[in-house]
Amino acid sequence: TPGSEAIREIHLEVPRQARLALVGPTPGSEGSPSERSLEELWIVLHGYRQLARRFLRPFRGLAGPNRLVVAPEGHSRFYLEGAPGPHRSADPVGASWMTREDREMEIRDYVAYLDRVRGRFAGPGTRLTVLGFSQGVHTAARWVALGAGGEAVERWADTRLVLWGAALPRDLPSGSAGRFRALSELVLVRGKQDQLRNRDDEEWEERWLDREEIPFQVEEHPGGHRIAEPLLRERFRRPLKK
Repeated sequence: TPGSEAIREIHLEVPRQARLALVGPTPGSEGSPSERSLEELWIVLHGYRQLARRFLRPFRGLAGPNRLVVAPEGHSRFYLEGAPGPHRSADPVGASWMTREDREMEIRDYVAYLDRVRGRFAGPGTRLTVLGFSQGVHTAARWVALGAGGEAVERWADTRLVLWGAALPRDLPSGSAGRFRALSELVLVRGKQDQLRNRDDEEWEERWLDREEIPFQVEEHPGGHRIAEPLLRERFRRPLKK
């Protein structure tokens, strides 16, 4: 028939396993707090080319009896080096949250994924910190803007959002500012020697936050494009207050 040779694309929902790295008590295991008694949950989102277990290393000092740190891993993994063809077992592997290819579906998938992570580990009284680093900044921001379906803005009221090493994406959906206003704290972290730092994006970010009357704080560390452990400990180790 005419047109039968045309290529078309569809989407098919399939189950798959997600990998997460954790440090701290595992809710529900023997001798550890249950989901309902866990006081603090940190969900930390890695940058492009990183794996969750490696990204989690600087956060080990934050874990405690009632604070669990969880690093979900992006679903797209790839070899970081080498020519096409067979790879050696020692070739490094990284992960990504998304690319520009089929981006809207990839955003929808990781938002649903992070909603599941929160639902697995956070109880009704759990205070949440979401930290995104580099590519994870856009992932974290879009999760706040789009996550939890049609649930109330108040879902984010006990949440601290830390955006480290990148600025907010400029394509946040309209109407999402209320979710950012509901945050208990919004912290923007920048490295003075960060070679990927974009001042234009930072200026746009601060103008948008000011225009939408969203309170925020800026922290700087002397290093480059990385998680600076001294600032992490000094600024965020204290328990998050309600």
